[in-house]
Amino acid sequence: MSVTIAIVGRPNVGKSTLFNRLVGRRVALVDDRPGVTRDRREGEGRLGDLDFKVVDTAGLEESAPGSMSGRMRAQTETAIAQADAIFFMIDARTGATPVDRAFAELARKSGKPVVVVANKSEGKAGEAGRLDAYGLGLGDPIPISAEHNEGLSDLYDALRGALPRLALQADIEEAAPGEKDHPIRVAIVGRPNTGKSTLVNRLIGEDRLLTAPEAGTTRDSIAVDFKSHGHTFRLFDTAGLRRRSRVEEKLEKLSVADALNAVRFAEVVVVLIGGEHPVEEQDQRIADLIEQEGRAIVLAVGKWDLNQKRVGAISKFRERAEHKLMQLKGVPLVAVSGLTGEGLDRLMRAILDAYAVWNKRVPTSALNRWFEAALDTHPPPAVSGRRLKLNYITQAKSRPPSFVLFCTRADVLPDAYKRYLVNSLRENFELPGTPIRLTLREKVNPFAGRKKKQR
Repeated sequence: MSVTIAIVGRPNVGKSTLFNRLVGRRVALVDDRPGVTRDRREGEGRLGDLDFKVVDTAGLEESAPGSMSGRMRAQTETAIAQADAIFFMIDARTGATPVDRAFAELARKSGKPVVVVANKSEGKAGEAGRLDAYGLGLGDPIPISAEHNEGLSDLYDALRGALPRLALQADIEEAAPGEKDHPIRVAIVGRPNTGKSTLVNRLIGEDRLLTAPEAGTTRDSIAVDFKSHGHTFRLFDTAGLRRRSRVEEKLEKLSVADALNAVRFAEVVVVLIGGEHPVEEQDQRIADLIEQEGRAIVLAVGKWDLNQKRVGAISKFRERAEHKLMQLKGVPLVAVSGLTGEGLDRLMRAILDAYAVWNKRVPTSALNRWFEAALDTHPPPAVSGRRLKLNYITQAKSRPPSFVLFCTRADVLPDAYKRYLVNSLRENFELPGTPIRLTLREKVNPFAGRKKKQR
């Protein structure tokens, strides 16, 4: 049985630090500023020999339901409702505050097992605050320091005692080979306020991610699993990517770094473009980054419900994309609306098509038949009066399609001729939109280094 544990508490008590410690790597953003975490983030946690799902949540605050803090609190309350147990965290240096006492009642009413975690207990500074936590009426507080990795053995014992009847161990039975459905990792990226979180919420059919009219609502890259078209997907909602010169605050730099990591670990990246403008310079920079990382790419024009649906509007976007993204010729472009759900089926099909192209392998025999025809149609130019000899080509790997061309004098083959070969590959083997890698390798001369025979 899989067990879920939610980490809850006031802002800036160290919830994300403990989350990172339990999952074994730095996943959630951590900063001294309160309120960094807004959406709930899930991960596979481990404590000793115990395996479980752990959920990092936004800090609990008293606020109006319609405000940003109110919506963050609603996300936390959802995490509590879905959890099997709760780590209620306080700051041992400040002790149990009136806000802690108010929200301790919320945890008590949930009916879930609660472990009080007195974080920042290193040294003598946290002793008084830990003793003060007994007044919450939730049992013995466990002193830990998530940052310094102290007290986790006591937390392990408390967790075992809180869930005696629930199986925390990972399932012994492994899925048979081929039965495990590997989720297709899809990152949703784009400029701020293009509707990324709204789109993800519409795709999964629930208000899983925090949304707001103001730009910069999303900070962490949040992973959400869902099924569609017979496949399992893992969607990564990311923070908006602005021009580097405009990113000044430390927190935004952390958010951008988190978004770029999501791109690196994704298999398909959806670039969400604002529907009110054609492809802008920042969209081009984002697409360039994805091409350099070698990921499959899909362009989505967001907030299409707000766009004046003039005849030929989507064609205009497509022409603009073809002009701006020459290195990704044929990239699929879909008009979508996270608010109304328009175009979501087309988007998922485009993601699956892009994923299939990204994984495509071309038989060597067909590849070299094309190669001979390409050389006959457009022979390589002579450089410094000497002819270049291109011998043969083979596909080294997929994901993205990568080819190795064996030739002489690889260092002088003009870039224009390489582009000709890549474009011809893309057209002849139906590789639209995906990055293509072409590596040149010189054939080893078997006679190199041998002395000529004297006659």
